[in-house]
Amino acid sequence: MTKVEVISSCLVGSNITQISRLGLTAWDLTSFLINPIQRGILFHKPQSQKIDHNFILHLKNSLSRTLDFFPPLAGRLATIPNDDNTACYFVDCNNAGAEFVHAVAGDISISDILEPKFVPQEIVSSFFRLNRVANFEGTSKPLLGVQVTELADGLFIACSANHGVIDGTSFWHFFNSWSEISRGFDTISKSPVFERWFPSNSNSNRLIPLPPLEKNMPRNYTPGTVVERVFQFSKESIAKLKAKANSEAETDKISSLLALCAHLWRSCTRCRRCADDPITQEVGFMMSIGARGRIPLPEGYFGNAAIVARAGVNESELLQKGLGYAALKINELVAQHTKERMIKLVEDWMKNPVLLGKTGNFPFFVTSSPWHNVYGTDFGWGKPIAVRSGRATIFDGIMSTFPATVDGGIEVHACLKLETLQAMEDDAEFMEAFTL
Repeated sequence: MTKVEVISSCLVGSNITQISRLGLTAWDLTSFLINPIQRGILFHKPQSQKIDHNFILHLKNSLSRTLDFFPPLAGRLATIPNDDNTACYFVDCNNAGAEFVHAVAGDISISDILEPKFVPQEIVSSFFRLNRVANFEGTSKPLLGVQVTELADGLFIACSANHGVIDGTSFWHFFNSWSEISRGFDTISKSPVFERWFPSNSNSNRLIPLPPLEKNMPRNYTPGTVVERVFQFSKESIAKLKAKANSEAETDKISSLLALCAHLWRSCTRCRRCADDPITQEVGFMMSIGARGRIPLPEGYFGNAAIVARAGVNESELLQKGLGYAALKINELVAQHTKERMIKLVEDWMKNPVLLGKTGNFPFFVTSSPWHNVYGTDFGWGKPIAVRSGRATIFDGIMSTFPATVDGGIEVHACLKLETLQAMEDDAEFMEAFTL
């Protein structure tokens, strides 16, 4: 592995503190056992600016100014112990600081990252902070870790953010805001909202007790032969999938994203099978479903606001009944999650908290979103050319969706066992929609 040399490391705080404390909701606490969100963006090396001390200082200062608007990310988790051996958590906005690292990987070029068929995780993971950290460890670890890595011909800016405090929507809200301040904005275009949402019948103090988390740590899981490949689907190929799914299902309700999810789910299931396996088992589907538009929550709501929805169908029906059947099943799952359903799920969770565990048991899990403003994250020297993730999502069955570099397309970062991905390359039905 090519060496990444750390040049400097420090903690960056905010200049002012808008709030002193941030409560955590059921949506936040459910992610305490898993890893931080790790997303980074790749740039061509700036032509108009030299990457020197002043360049790095500018990024540090702009980060500090951005934390003025996002003070929880400069804080730490804090606990309130209870007599029954449970504990309640909140964010102490104590300005302990976010981690900022400047690193150099002079032997690594953009082509080393983008040209291999499979994402070179040994390289990419070295660009991220807070590796192998569980979110509940934010009591002593930074809630935000940033690494700016100089490459031979490019620059990689990676953010790792505690998933118990922030979800993908808020993550990109922060990342976009930092880029605005870096470009010279005096303020950010959209302010975060720190008002918490709880069901109206919840306890008035709204602190949710959790059992001792160290005793509930999930078993150690080694990804093994799991690899990651980036698939680009053009606007045109997605439109064809959508039209086919709606035609087969005799409806007009299936969206572009759900049609693509169905296409991926069926192919993944086909390619995981051994030829002599009986087609009798149930195959699972998992998807993050947002609460912001369903509750609804204020524009700019900061924190987690999504649940993980699950469905299962018979394998033979999934494979034999076509794209429309699969897409309709996913559409039904999404449609079930009305405002009332979302509120009921939170109420039930608060009575009996069940945390997501990093067990590696994700049969097929669609996460992230193609509507995140990834390519609008311009720090002042041009837009990103690619997005990549750290090790936190490298588990068999994880499908992370992002906007494609071409308008209207969707990019899927598929994490699967090597043999499954190799079989998908020979799956004519799947590859027909894939844009090389």
